[in-house]
Amino acid sequence: MTVTLAPPPSRTAAPPVEDLRALALRHGLTVSGARPPLAEYVRQLWSRRDFVAAFATARLTAQYSQARLGQVWQLATPLLNAAVYYLIFGVFMNAKHGVPDYVPFLITGVFVWTFTSNTLMAGTRAISGNLGLVRALHFPRASLPLSLALQQLQQFLLSLAALVVILLCCGQFPARSWLLAVPALVCQTLFNTGVALALARLGARTPDVGQLMPFALRTWMYASGAMWSIQNLAGGGRLPEGVVLALRCNPAAVYIDLMRFALIGSHTADRLPPHVWALAAGWALLSFAGGFLWFWKAEEAYGRG
Repeated sequence: MTVTLAPPPSRTAAPPVEDLRALALRHGLTVSGARPPLAEYVRQLWSRRDFVAAFATARLTAQYSQARLGQVWQLATPLLNAAVYYLIFGVFMNAKHGVPDYVPFLITGVFVWTFTSNTLMAGTRAISGNLGLVRALHFPRASLPLSLALQQLQQFLLSLAALVVILLCCGQFPARSWLLAVPALVCQTLFNTGVALALARLGARTPDVGQLMPFALRTWMYASGAMWSIQNLAGGGRLPEGVVLALRCNPAAVYIDLMRFALIGSHTADRLPPHVWALAAGWALLSFAGGFLWFWKAEEAYGRG
């Protein structure tokens, strides 16, 4: 008995990748989640500005919703931090020696630093902390770090009310120099937002960055003169002039000094680093432009893997 086997089915070779790409383009198909051109990306962000503002406000409202004192903690937290720093640096370490109006000096430094610190911590978790939203909806991912930066700005503006009251109680009354706080705050906000965008990309790829940030920020705070005077350190001759200049020109110290210069009468121009406004604007533009472009470059990767 002869058994005849059927010939194996012929395998049709898969079409080349180039043919598939041409077929998709012919039918108007595009890659899902593909990074749009920069101009189109900015246009998409602008069209979602209402979402950015609403998301920031909702996060701010919900932040202390479980606490009995609610929004009071927005003012109490930096004040309590300032009280602890005054006890440690002002009393035990005598950092107030040679610093006129040390209480306004300290409070202003702590409030301004808290704005930067909170914005950077929020930016680190902007993508990794909202993966459900990122994976469920298609929208410009930069909306998230921008929303969180706006949330921290709103919180800082609320805490400025407490700062103004403290300044008045310490004899610092409104003057024309207070108007300089506006451009200083604009520069600081741009700088914070740019760094938050860069950290959002790092945090999305390496979640361990969020664990390292508190240590990095604490070190940066001590190097920025939030609780002590960098100028007094320079006068003591304990550090080389190059190190002192680097400390005075680091962006956090620049914005702290500018706010003190605007709000505290005894913090005169001689306490500022040279070309301070150029430094403030330069750090702001470099940080925001660089952080935004670097974040946009990885738009396709967020929420994947």
